[in-house]
Amino acid sequence: MTSIISRRGLMAGLAASGIPLAASWPVRAAIPARARTLCYIGGYNKHAPPGGAGNGQGIALFEMNPATGALAPISTFTDIASPSFITLSADNRFLYALSEIDDFNGRHDGSVTAFAVDRLSGELTRLNVVSSGGAVPAHLSVHHSGRYVLVANYVGGSVGVLPIRPDGSLGEPTDIVKNSGPRMPERAEDNPPGNFAVSDHSGPHVHMVASDQSGKFVLACDAGLDRVYVWTLDLATGKLKPAATPFLSLMPGSAPRHFSFSHDGRTLYILCEQDSKIVVASFDPATGVITPQQRVSTVTSYFQGSTLAAGILLSPNGRYVYASNRLGDSMAVFRVGPDGLLTLIDEVWMHADYGRAMMFDPSGTFLFCANQRSDSVTSFRVDPKTGALDFTWHFTAVGSPTTFAFLQL
Repeated sequence: MTSIISRRGLMAGLAASGIPLAASWPVRAAIPARARTLCYIGGYNKHAPPGGAGNGQGIALFEMNPATGALAPISTFTDIASPSFITLSADNRFLYALSEIDDFNGRHDGSVTAFAVDRLSGELTRLNVVSSGGAVPAHLSVHHSGRYVLVANYVGGSVGVLPIRPDGSLGEPTDIVKNSGPRMPERAEDNPPGNFAVSDHSGPHVHMVASDQSGKFVLACDAGLDRVYVWTLDLATGKLKPAATPFLSLMPGSAPRHFSFSHDGRTLYILCEQDSKIVVASFDPATGVITPQQRVSTVTSYFQGSTLAAGILLSPNGRYVYASNRLGDSMAVFRVGPDGLLTLIDEVWMHADYGRAMMFDPSGTFLFCANQRSDSVTSFRVDPKTGALDFTWHFTAVGSPTTFAFLQL
């Protein structure tokens, strides 16, 4: 008969024999689980307003290969209308996605959906959906305090402030601020030669809203009024109040679209859509005053035609700025000088059509570009020393992509 000895019995017998257990049974160090990098991609689907419908299915979840940058599909959350911009909370527990629509709950509004993020799988669980406070939202961000989601309503011409509840869900807007100003021209005087594209200047069109690094100020690009607005946010009430200098006026017709802060928060890079220029400005973190220092083109002097700049991105080391040109199908690469001013050093083909949003993976090794009309995402390996972009030759099929969010597990 075979005798079966339990592990407990074996250990007791060894102890009685005087054999040193630590020497005989070395403890193997726990092997940490391999870190995973997940990527959420959103875009337009059939639920977008007339003229904006796309081929997307919802919010697609991918896993990134850390060696190659290739994205492998995992799943898609389909029960959402045109999530054209998404963002994660600072602790990565929640994801917020706007729906670029104009008919939420039978009103002339867009909406914002709050999701809980499963930190093991990355899967999304919807918490709730609320009004964005205006029609066709185009951008949203989480305030530096983590207590509010800020929404830019493009057609509504307004900024909505949505309170974040303790469970990550959203409350109804605590404030909705609508801008007003004179009618501006459709084109800027300093457009690239042969630019036939126009930007909508029929009224206020807020394209981006976010707080500065301190959270003291909230800034918004209004592409319809050619202004960058500055407010303070009362954290107790969720109300916006104009700063002492409430806005900066930019070149008529230039259509400021997106902005990015330097790491120290004292330099602001404002991307203008219509004339494809970046306005480099100093930012006073005490007063919120924006003072322009430089205007630099996102295309070389050889370029002629329509371009319409879309996205702007600061490299993780703060030494380079990247800007996308939708109609030019290119990305501009700028070196950041010691004074924060920019020098154009390269113009890179996106290898696809109508590239909009760009984003680095969490390691800063790869830069990804969402190409709306090509139904694809392309990626580039980044040289941190030179800022150079090397195409990976990876194409990821995604319907009408416009936005990213990366999650490190």
